[in-house]
Amino acid sequence: MPEGQLTRETVLNALDDFLDPELGRSIVSLEQVRQLKIEGSRAEVTVGLTTFAAPLWKELQAEVVEHLARRLPQGTRLSVSLEPIERPAERMGEVGLPAKCVIAVGSGKGGVGKSSIAAFLAYGLRRAGSQVGLLDADVYGPSIPHLLGSRDKPCLVNGRIQPVRVDGLVTMSMGFLVPAGEAVVWRGPMLHQALAQFLRDTEWGDLDYLIVDMPPGTGDVALSLSQLVPLTRAVVVCTPQEVALLDAVKAIAMFGKVGIPVVGMVENMSHFVCTHCGTRHDIFGSGGARRKAEELGVPFLGEVPLNTHLRILGDEGRIGAAFDDKDSGPCLELLVRNLVRELITRRRKNPPMPTLPILG
Repeated sequence: MPEGQLTRETVLNALDDFLDPELGRSIVSLEQVRQLKIEGSRAEVTVGLTTFAAPLWKELQAEVVEHLARRLPQGTRLSVSLEPIERPAERMGEVGLPAKCVIAVGSGKGGVGKSSIAAFLAYGLRRAGSQVGLLDADVYGPSIPHLLGSRDKPCLVNGRIQPVRVDGLVTMSMGFLVPAGEAVVWRGPMLHQALAQFLRDTEWGDLDYLIVDMPPGTGDVALSLSQLVPLTRAVVVCTPQEVALLDAVKAIAMFGKVGIPVVGMVENMSHFVCTHCGTRHDIFGSGGARRKAEELGVPFLGEVPLNTHLRILGDEGRIGAAFDDKDSGPCLELLVRNLVRELITRRRKNPPMPTLPILG
């Protein structure tokens, strides 16, 4: 810790290289040091952050304290608090989507719980305080309406689609528009048009995150998403067994070909803990996704157990209650924090450029 006098200038200089988690630029230059009070050897600092980083606010508060402690004069007593600030999302891509980050949740095959993971991420981000939308882009097999337990119908107001709202989430799905027993038989161009309409014409509001539940496998929707919203990131879901990992590798390769960076892998159905004896059973193997992620140089975000309670909540349309489950809740919260931490790390290394306004 350096010697010297504690002044307003020394505190601001110490904070000048602390990077905002959303924009990856100095919180001082962004005028996010909201209050600064110096009394002798005591410094009281209030830093403003947007809800983009809400799941990591406690960690970021501790990070500010540690950052200042290394740079301020010896003996300085610190009090650091955070407060929310508003920063509207710039409109992304040719569809003008009002979101700060788009996360495509995909898999190389069906049956690995991709839609559940997408819903968990959306709920977890929302519970932490972020503004979140959930788009079901699995046109052929939309399951988000069932997982959310909603039968509401979107409506049109002044030519804009009003999305369905569930537990603070705004969501859109073909499942809200098509009767449950009716199949959607579309070719690629129609899929592209539907996705563009959902992104462009839905009244999403100002979002920190839009979570997109992708169709299983590799196909047209990923290419369309990369064209419509170029700043999209991807999370790949798989189970531990080798056959699922082979398909997950294909999904990662597919996202790479269409220019969507993969920010992490999730291992779903990682293990089962017996509700009677508490013994762990690795039904589909153990740790396969973590090992594959390390092999591919992709961050591993976490594992979600095979849990009877989670299955029941999904069947009943109450999947948001999974965070209250004593066994699965901590795993889900860790998953959300690891995702946001990875996004923040990347933004601080490569700050996003401001989006150019849409002309015409």
